[in-house]
Amino acid sequence: MADNVRDVMTASPITVRVDETLASAAKQMRDGDVGAVIVVEGTTVRGLITDRDITVRGVAEDLDPRTTPVGALVTHDLVAVSPDDDAETAVELMRTHAVRRLPVMDGTQVVGVVSLGDLAVARDSDSALADISSEEPNN
Repeated sequence: MADNVRDVMTASPITVRVDETLASAAKQMRDGDVGAVIVVEGTTVRGLITDRDITVRGVAEDLDPRTTPVGALVTHDLVAVSPDDDAETAVELMRTHAVRRLPVMDGTQVVGVVSLGDLAVARDSDSALADISSEEPNN
C-alpha cells in the first residue's frame, strides 16, 4: 500500500465558489468526471459538495439548481487530511466519519482529494472496488 496520502490523492481538485449555483457545480463535476468538488469562499475552504448532495438534498427537495447556491448544501463539518498523512489515517477518518472523500489540505491550501476508490486501488488493486474505481466511466 502507498505510504502517504499524496501517493494516492487526485491533485489539483476542482473548486467552486460558495455563491455558484448547484447547476454550475454539477456541470463542473460532469466536465471533470468527478463526484465531488471543494467549496471555497475567497481563499478559504468551506467544505465539500457531492453529486449526491445536489441530487438528494437539492433537486429531490425541490430546490432550483439554477438559482440555489452551493453554499446552501455544502457540508460544513470538513474532515480533511494532510498530503503527508499515512494513507491508513485517511481510511480510518473515512470509516469514523462515514465519508467517501476527503479534501487534502497543506495548511490552509487545498492540494487534492482522496477517495475511497483511490484508497481501494492503493490497498488492494485486485478488489472489486479497485476494479470499478480504475475503470473508465460508463456515463
